[in-house]
Amino acid sequence: MKINGGFGMQIAPKIEVNEKVRFGKPVIAGTRVPVDLILGKLAGGMTYEEVMAEYEITREDILAVLDYACHTLAGEQIRAVG
Repeated sequence: MKINGGFGMQIAPKIEVNEKVRFGKPVIAGTRVPVDLILGKLAGGMTYEEVMAEYEITREDILAVLDYACHTLAGEQIRAVG
């Protein structure tokens, strides 16, 4: 699923956004594979190897997705209601 000539903006190592790719959602750089899709597949029980084969990505791509998600959540502020 790698694409050539990506004109996305890199927002993290190996993660980019481009308004013309997946409606501007974060994707693995050089692909159309959304970050949230990979997280969902891993959370659903797929192994790294299964995800890599299904979406033609590398282990480094998966680790970049996890790193991006970790940093995004770390910066999130949650306030208790009630």
